[in-house]
Amino acid sequence: MQIIQNRRGFLAGAAAAGASGLLGAPKPAWAEPPPEVTRIRTSVYPKVSDCVTPFYAAEELLRAEGFTEVEFVQPASDAEGLRLVADGQVDIESYDAPIILQLIESGTPLKVLAGLHVGCIELLAGLHVTSVKDLRGRRVGINQLNGLGHVLLRLMAANVGVDTDRDIEWVETSNALELLAEGKIDAFLATPPDPLIARDRKIGHPILVAATDRPWSQYFCCLIYGSADFVSQYPVAAKRALRALLKSVDLCVSDPQAAARRSVEKGFASSYDYALRTLTEARYGVWREYDPADTLTFYALRMKELGMITTSPNEVLAANTDWRFVDELKRELKT
Repeated sequence: MQIIQNRRGFLAGAAAAGASGLLGAPKPAWAEPPPEVTRIRTSVYPKVSDCVTPFYAAEELLRAEGFTEVEFVQPASDAEGLRLVADGQVDIESYDAPIILQLIESGTPLKVLAGLHVGCIELLAGLHVTSVKDLRGRRVGINQLNGLGHVLLRLMAANVGVDTDRDIEWVETSNALELLAEGKIDAFLATPPDPLIARDRKIGHPILVAATDRPWSQYFCCLIYGSADFVSQYPVAAKRALRALLKSVDLCVSDPQAAARRSVEKGFASSYDYALRTLTEARYGVWREYDPADTLTFYALRMKELGMITTSPNEVLAANTDWRFVDELKRELKT
């Protein structure tokens, strides 16, 4: 695991002024005490996670909130990345709702704080596959059993009556896009930048687009969550960090070119073109309108029905959410 620390030699005041110039500094923030801690840590997955550009583009905004050390922790693998909060390696993070629910089920102490965006995922298939129902009897690529692609595909297939235990042949692979191009699998769930690469290379076609297809388009893909200890011990820092991240989300909507450039400059984006296209195609402007509690309820109900988790939506909402900061920030950061 690597820790990437960006210790630029600019003055804190200059950073605050520059960040404030991006989206404006709300007056209520000035009256708040400084954060209880001045280090903030999140994770980074270079080249494969353009959809979380708001995290990568938020460094100046985090510094403007009083964080003098902004650390991007790079896990060696996806499995290690999912342990970072439980192991106390990161303070605030983002992941897809089903994976967050799996973490909650496993006992990871976390608090979901807000929604990030809607619709970064596409289900790509060969031209001979016309719909999710048409996955019966097909070979479907996944990164790993019980990983994000596997979980979401089980939910999407079950939504149209496909029995994934009986009707789908799962193929574990780290290179599903190439296998689809070679005809060795029939479909896979693609996260950025793979949908854009497939489009450019004319590989397959999307049979489900989370940004537009119901019911998936009605709920957040990714949610922002924090370590339960961080949120409870340092509430001012938690709110300030969330404010910076949500302002960065707004920047992705108002000036996606600037957000994409920041991600590229840090070496986190797959490419400027793919980062920019991801920001303009996914839906980043809905964090004020969509209710993250609805997202957790929707996914928890369906995962419980399929035996993926035993925790009820009410238990999740009662023990693993904290909406006080986002409720305050919706009032502060009015458009």
